[in-house]
Amino acid sequence: MKEDLQQIQKNKDWNFNWRQELNLNDRDVYKLSIVNNSKIIQGAISLTVNLDHVFVHLLENAPFNRGKDKLYEGVPGNLVAFACKLSFQRGGNGFVSFQSKTKLIDYYINKLGAYHFGNHLMVIETIAAQKLVDKYLKI
Repeated sequence: MKEDLQQIQKNKDWNFNWRQELNLNDRDVYKLSIVNNSKIIQGAISLTVNLDHVFVHLLENAPFNRGKDKLYEGVPGNLVAFACKLSFQRGGNGFVSFQSKTKLIDYYINKLGAYHFGNHLMVIETIAAQKLVDKYLKI
């Protein structure tokens, strides 16, 4: 991912400091690309794998995948499904948690099956996690 930093900089309309994320030892950063064009990053996710769940620190669509005229839909769903799959693989039973922006809480409940645990904490449990993996990661 470090070789991709030129693409995902704040001055190129990305919202988060991905260089900083890559330099944090407790986080793993992944990119999403498409098969026929693997050099273009469609989205990125920063997460930590804990013993009982995966915690997502940051998740971001590429600038051209935002808004009404986005190139691809489903980028956040794919990235969260990947986090769920990691949770299953690493013994977390699919559990994923993250802090949500207030305006996105309903989106995460309706689109991802997440539970709102108060304040901004969101949790995706096993059944919802499996549905996301099945929907987005058909391999």
